[in-house]
Amino acid sequence: MSETPTSSFRYHLPGGAVAQSAVEPRHAARLLDADTMRDHVFGDLPGLLAPGDLIVVNHTRVRRARLRGRKETGGEVEALLLRPLGEGRWEALVRPARRLRVGSRLHLGGIDAEVVSGPEEGRVVLAVEAEDQEQAVDAAGALPLPPYFKGCLEDEGRYQTVFADRVGSAAAPTAGLHFTPEVLERLERRGVHRTAVDLEIGIDTFRPISAPHLSGHAMHTERFRVGPDAVAAISAARDRGGRVVAVGTTVVRALESASRGCGEVEPAAGETDLFITPGYRFRVVDRLITNFHAPGSTLVVLLAAFMGDRWRPVYDTALGRGYRFLSFGDAMIVSKAE
Repeated sequence: MSETPTSSFRYHLPGGAVAQSAVEPRHAARLLDADTMRDHVFGDLPGLLAPGDLIVVNHTRVRRARLRGRKETGGEVEALLLRPLGEGRWEALVRPARRLRVGSRLHLGGIDAEVVSGPEEGRVVLAVEAEDQEQAVDAAGALPLPPYFKGCLEDEGRYQTVFADRVGSAAAPTAGLHFTPEVLERLERRGVHRTAVDLEIGIDTFRPISAPHLSGHAMHTERFRVGPDAVAAISAARDRGGRVVAVGTTVVRALESASRGCGEVEPAAGETDLFITPGYRFRVVDRLITNFHAPGSTLVVLLAAFMGDRWRPVYDTALGRGYRFLSFGDAMIVSKAE
């Protein structure tokens, strides 16, 4: 990995290819079968899977973590809560952070907070003054839509998956945004099974790699949980000859972090800083459903590790055929490189 240049994972993404609206219905988004290079819509997914396959989704829910307000001295300030640290403290990305110091007090839409650490690269630790932290954040905050998304959502629920039930992420597991109850019902009728894991997505998953080589990039940790039900579902899929289909790169990282080799996983919970790069041997995931990601991101690196050198012609083809990229864009499905 040390000799792999980051430039190998960059490509030209025209601004017009970045999705600025959410397709309705969700399953009307386009879906590229990267194994055959055939065009589909996401509603075709059941026909692209086989009876006995297992799809694994991330059931994390996006926290209303964007807080706007003022510093005690009067200047405007915005905080994005990244994750709770316990005892009322939160890791947060704050802007402008230039004049913040330890002891600075912030009034954030009905929440009072104090800087207790930082700033460092725009990050601080905030002590939030609220008896019920999650309730206070939910009441005062807004969903942290991606900064490159300049459109508007009539319903903020459009940035949540239909199976989201565990609050904890600073961004949505975007591959899951295409699922609808109709698609889930058709998958069930097809004989495709479903289970869920949890990975609390932070913004570091999406930030570009600034280091010239992959070895210089430090992955920040994200909390994950692979429970006994998911472990049992994966084992059953293996027994019946089904494939494990990860819905999104976050599911890949969660499953591979819980791997014990030989295609099996064990119940696991904690934090993972797994950085999947070319040369990584995938132990659990057989197929991947994912959106089209930003140039030079860790997500493109993971995709290159999963599908090999095919990723670049697939991306070139998607751009040439007018697929929409990034969070509210279209999707692809691809098998692991042999």
